[in-house]
Amino acid sequence: MKLAALGEVMVELAPQASVQEQAGSDKPLLAQSYAGDTYNTAVYIARGGVSVSYVTLLGDDPYSEEVLTRLAGEGIDTSAIARLPGRCPGLYMIQNTPDGERYFTYWRDQAPARELFADADRREALKAHLREMDCLYLSGITLAIMSADARVELLAFLKEYRAAGGRVAFDSNYRPRLWKSADEAREAVAAFMAVTDMALLTFEDEQALWGDKRAGQCVQRNSRAGVVELVIKRGAEPVLLQLDGELTAIDVPPVSRVVDTTGAGDSFNAGYLAARLQGASPQQSIAAGNRCAARVIGHRGAIIPRAEYLAAAAEAPEAEAC
Repeated sequence: MKLAALGEVMVELAPQASVQEQAGSDKPLLAQSYAGDTYNTAVYIARGGVSVSYVTLLGDDPYSEEVLTRLAGEGIDTSAIARLPGRCPGLYMIQNTPDGERYFTYWRDQAPARELFADADRREALKAHLREMDCLYLSGITLAIMSADARVELLAFLKEYRAAGGRVAFDSNYRPRLWKSADEAREAVAAFMAVTDMALLTFEDEQALWGDKRAGQCVQRNSRAGVVELVIKRGAEPVLLQLDGELTAIDVPPVSRVVDTTGAGDSFNAGYLAARLQGASPQQSIAAGNRCAARVIGHRGAIIPRAEYLAAAAEAPEAEAC
């Protein structure tokens, strides 16, 4: 199975409180890495054994070069990534509360990824690449950074892609500051939910976007949109699975150590999709998603260093592997 993830990767600056304390410094110390919602998911899917291609636009700067190097180091195909001269990736900074909850500040207005699916020549070459994939994964952030015209083009392609047998996985991942208005976001998300096979949603995002007071409202709305396989993440509360008209609640195992919740939903999606694309049931895939997310939130930043991650996976029983 081959999956392509579409979206944006940014330079990440994450606080390193333990290092700061050891150094006896009152100045914030930040670790630099790279992250972005679909990028995070792509990395962990690849570590889960699925063939992955990442689709974005980068610049010709050293940071873009490092992104390509890191993707290649994860075994992720970068052949569909275009590079725009004179440009560089966006930047974001993480801040954490004592319980590990995260807040972000972004500098991304000129990021090349915002031109995804916009250029006609690049778009046709990209479509040919995407047609070779078994599954495409994107998010509400992917849609938010694109122009309205580019979203129209992508939506039309996804209809064609699904008609030819491809599958689409989508996470609404609502970030209000990226949209002109909530109405624009709702219109776009609703249109893409109508071409989604597997929806991996976070209830908190759905509440912010649609005003849902109960998870049942979220289930009903997305079922009406035609989503057959619907997963709703609710933090430590049971994950909801709506499949073939049947709703099931699956417990989330308690997590003993929460350091930073950055990437929690992205890594859940990765565990789910990696398992699902390799033949696991939705219930088994939810368990894999929970395990992956639990591992990630015990680490600062969205991406656990590869060596550390693989060492932890090697020590875990096979049933607990992400």
